[in-house]
Amino acid sequence: MAGVGAIVFYEALLFATHVFLGLLAGYHVPTPAIEGGHNASSWFARPWALPWIVGLGALLGAVLVYRFAPDAEGHGTDAAISAVHHNPRGIRFRTVIVKIVASALTIGSGGSGGREGPTGQISAGFASLLARELDLSPNDARTAVVTGIGSGIGAIFGAPLGGAVLATEILYRDDFDGTALLPCFIASIVGYVIFASVVGFTPLFGFNGYHFANPVNLPWFALIGVLGGFIGLIYAKGFYGIAAVFERFGGPRWIRPAVGGVLVGCIALVIPEVLGTGYGWIQQGLGPRLLTLPLWIVLIVPFARIVATGLSIGSGGSGGIFGPGMVIGAFTGAAVWRLFEPIVPSMGHNPAPFVIIGMMCCFGGISRAPLAVMVMVAEMTGSLSILAPAMIAVGLSWFIVRRSDDTIYRSQLKNRADAPVQRLLTGMPVLSNVAVRLAMSAPRLVLADGDTGAAARHAIEQANVPGVPVVDEAGRFVGTVSAGDFESPEARQKSLASLADKSAPSVPDTATLDVALDALLTAPSHWVSVLDDDRRVIGTISTSDVVRGYRLGLQASLRQLNGTADSSGMDQVEVAQDSPLVGQAIRESGLPLSIIVTTIERARDLVVPNGDTVLAASDQLLLIGEQADIDAFRTLASHVSANADEQ
Repeated sequence: MAGVGAIVFYEALLFATHVFLGLLAGYHVPTPAIEGGHNASSWFARPWALPWIVGLGALLGAVLVYRFAPDAEGHGTDAAISAVHHNPRGIRFRTVIVKIVASALTIGSGGSGGREGPTGQISAGFASLLARELDLSPNDARTAVVTGIGSGIGAIFGAPLGGAVLATEILYRDDFDGTALLPCFIASIVGYVIFASVVGFTPLFGFNGYHFANPVNLPWFALIGVLGGFIGLIYAKGFYGIAAVFERFGGPRWIRPAVGGVLVGCIALVIPEVLGTGYGWIQQGLGPRLLTLPLWIVLIVPFARIVATGLSIGSGGSGGIFGPGMVIGAFTGAAVWRLFEPIVPSMGHNPAPFVIIGMMCCFGGISRAPLAVMVMVAEMTGSLSILAPAMIAVGLSWFIVRRSDDTIYRSQLKNRADAPVQRLLTGMPVLSNVAVRLAMSAPRLVLADGDTGAAARHAIEQANVPGVPVVDEAGRFVGTVSAGDFESPEARQKSLASLADKSAPSVPDTATLDVALDALLTAPSHWVSVLDDDRRVIGTISTSDVVRGYRLGLQASLRQLNGTADSSGMDQVEVAQDSPLVGQAIRESGLPLSIIVTTIERARDLVVPNGDTVLAASDQLLLIGEQADIDAFRTLASHVSANADEQ
């Protein structure tokens, strides 16, 4: 699926580039080796038209996005990362189609963007569709979406190993998801073979036969690494700074990309290197053609690309930010070579290693995926032997970026321990020992997909429930609806088949509570449906049901502890509205040493507490410890201050 999606997007992008820049603007951008390695046009046939053409493509893409799929806005990789962490089943298939067309229009007309973001979101969307159709568990759905990201990016860049590693490394700033690596390997090579069978098996930038044999160049590579780290930080801050300016821009959101496109077209009249993906300009920098570019162009392109990418994608346009990051890094390395090669003969007459290492260290650091980007760029340039000297440059770049705690992908978590489900499951290991069927509740209401919105709204109000499962004629689960789905008069006239949220997760009755909690964290509401083997709704499970099941599991565990005294027990204590504990951290609450606070149920959410957790009114604390101490703490939790007693 990722391979086919990459082919469709690749061909759509080539066609859009030919129409907008080739036919309308009369300008041909340079191409990388896999596309023939053609040179750029010497001039603009219709320079007056270029800003309007870039703006027109951005406008058409923006109208398409904001009319049909607002979640296709911006650089798709961040959206795909967010889906992995929060809702892997929720990427709509409509988003995939819109992303293909909108990105082709934006980049093909000259907007500064890369191929990887759209392709990553496209393949992640296919994976999300697969997760819904096969009713995968939340954990398997996450693996599917990660695999989709890796296989799509690996295919479009002709870098299957790098794409697979990137998908598992890019999720976190300082961590790595090793569990998805093997599925990513398999899917990435399949996607790559399908894509390359149509486009070609030549590396994107051809074979650059560099062999590391001159250690005296290591200091220059280190310099590129340092510059790449700082320029990467400028890239992230500049991109999101421009995006923030557009957020304050008045008027309809779909106008913003058009404004950004016009400005990019104006910049391109002076610096054409900012147009499109820029991969052809990287190709020029890898060989002697680099010397034909004016030095001031080589020096200014990294910063011009940062501005152009912010105007094209930060304004709300559709495209990737990996590709521009490679162009920025490539010209950073090229600038070092151009500046010092005339006075340092030992640098050699081949700029390729400096350009390649520049690509690696600039985006490898700011993306917080140094290993993956190194491997990808090595595959794209056919220069695996350059990995040895590249390690010092990428390592320095990553160190500089890591000290700033910044990243180009804002959806990344710091590490796996920061994932919501991981935090809760680590704090409540007993959940894996309790079956869902022991904690679930009977469904209070189930609606048929043939019912109208008006009838469903009335039934939900009568049952006093926030939402209900929807089933088809055979009684099989279709999705869920909530009371808020029927606010508009149009929705009340529709059938539930069109209103039901088909991405809503469900839980098999054979699962355990850790699976149910994982599903609850990805659900749009605080409950999920429980299904039997025939996908019939036999119950629902909510946050309070998980707490009750957790209590049952703890009670069973306590009974199994041979050393537990008869006076030990477990109970739930509620913090009263006027309790002196409200607003205090647990460590300051006077909690007896014998008591452990295992969980806190707060406003239908579960909280795994620590000593710094601040207590709030109506918190339900699940306690384990000496029963006498639990009773004493209960008195404290419900105690009214002296002034309130006197009143």
